[in-house]
Amino acid sequence: MLEEVRIRNLGVIADATLPFGPGLTVVTGETGAGKTMVVAGLTLLFGARSDSTQVTRGAAAADVEGSLVVDPEGPAAERCRDAGGTLDDDRLILARSISAEGRSRATAGGRSVPVGVLADIGETQLTVHGQSSQLALARPGAQRAVLDRFGGAGHAKIRTAYTEAFTAWQDAVRTLADLQRDDAARQREVALLRFGLEQIERAAPQEREDDDIDAEVHRLANADALRQVVATASAAIDGPPEAYDASGADALLGQAGRALADAGVPELDTLAERLAELGVQLRDIAGELSAYGAGISDDPERLGQLMTRKAELKELVRSYSGSGDVAGVLAWAADARDQLQRLDGSAERLEQLAAERDQAAQRAAEAAAALSKARTALARKLQKQINAELASLALGGSRVSVQVTTRPATEGLPALRVGRALAGANESGTDQVRILLAHGADDPGRPIDKGASGGELSRIMLAIEVVLAGTDPVATMVFDEVDTGVGGEAAIEIGRRLAALSRSHQVVVVTHLPQVAAYADQHVKISKRASGGVLTSGIAALGEKERLDELTRMLAGLSDSDSGRAHAAELIAAAEQDKKRAAR
Repeated sequence: MLEEVRIRNLGVIADATLPFGPGLTVVTGETGAGKTMVVAGLTLLFGARSDSTQVTRGAAAADVEGSLVVDPEGPAAERCRDAGGTLDDDRLILARSISAEGRSRATAGGRSVPVGVLADIGETQLTVHGQSSQLALARPGAQRAVLDRFGGAGHAKIRTAYTEAFTAWQDAVRTLADLQRDDAARQREVALLRFGLEQIERAAPQEREDDDIDAEVHRLANADALRQVVATASAAIDGPPEAYDASGADALLGQAGRALADAGVPELDTLAERLAELGVQLRDIAGELSAYGAGISDDPERLGQLMTRKAELKELVRSYSGSGDVAGVLAWAADARDQLQRLDGSAERLEQLAAERDQAAQRAAEAAAALSKARTALARKLQKQINAELASLALGGSRVSVQVTTRPATEGLPALRVGRALAGANESGTDQVRILLAHGADDPGRPIDKGASGGELSRIMLAIEVVLAGTDPVATMVFDEVDTGVGGEAAIEIGRRLAALSRSHQVVVVTHLPQVAAYADQHVKISKRASGGVLTSGIAALGEKERLDELTRMLAGLSDSDSGRAHAAELIAAAEQDKKRAAR
């Protein structure tokens, strides 16, 4: 829920703070005062595309900073923490800056973040319903999106299951088509992989074989030096072969041990025992040295074989190893076998992939049928709820119908057999959804963007948006002058519907209708100010008296009109009574 938003140098707003609270916040002001910039500031704060033309002329940058209360364990807080930001208990601070040159910067929880992070947070915190929604609803797919949104989380699972099945089917189609395409590039790739595998399989390198060869080559190439090392060590232990005295380390240890043992002193006896243990270890070492020396070879033939093998492995490593050793060659071979299996265009492989494609198509068709059935059921519920809203908005003689039909198949594009019909398929399913407006029982209906006047379309859009809002999980909903072209009793009903919606959401409404403004829990006014030939706007939260003045101005054009003032007071009193009755 939004607490406060500060806007600086955005359009005509030089520096203003917009306070928010729970319930219904109404934003009013004269034409050109900057009400649109309030909505623009909110959307920028939550990641909307920026434009340098939004920056006040002569300013270096436009800035928007907002404070909102979020669930510390919810998705918005989690996304902020993932991006490196922090929360102050349950408060999250977001900021956006757009320079006059067009550069954009964003922060979340005190940390500089990509603008996309603000958009991710905004998905669960803010939605904007505006006059642009009327145009958007006429675009292909937009009416289907309305129906899917109405279905909520349960319907989203059915939609996701279809999308995953459709994606798997198309992946299988592409894999098979790639193999069936006998292009030179694939053939070259197959030939190179097979050539490399044949080289490696002929050489048959073994794990760590290069290290073992290096060790053996070192022993063979240094046989004389190793024999000398062994002889020197053995002589030091046992004494030189030609010596007749006890000059080796073994003999000297024995002499030392006997001398200590003959002393008859307990402490020296202990040392004598330790020397005896050393003597045992020394004789073991002497034995191992003897065995190692006997195994030293300087076989030049064996050395030549090893050097040839080393050169063979080195060539493999140079050609196929990314890590510079035999392990890299073996890894390349394993990957090459996997790639060959993927590129294998044999009849058996093609037959297997064709079967996989057909199975995937069957699963996608079943998921499409389930999605169509769910949409058809939802359509009946949606049109019923919209028509109930229209009756409350002085459109009781008109009705909408939500039609779900099968999308015709188009040659060259994906198609699925759903039931007995071949239907055109894409990521959204095999359905076409149209919302029609009919006037009277005998009217078959026309598309709502063609069958409604401007005022009717505004009320229909509001009815749709109020119905959708009931399934929308976002905390804050912004309605930007969706009441254009409406007046009288219908305007009161619009205020009543928005007030009812504000019991479950924080609702912000930009309006020019006093009947809507009368239902406000918080009323904010944007005023134009001229200074030095420059027009700027200020934002102020209205108290009870100022609010009465503003509604009087909206009704009569003058804030001091006695009749307008009485009418404004009557509107506010009636709205308060409405809200009290609804809260019971």
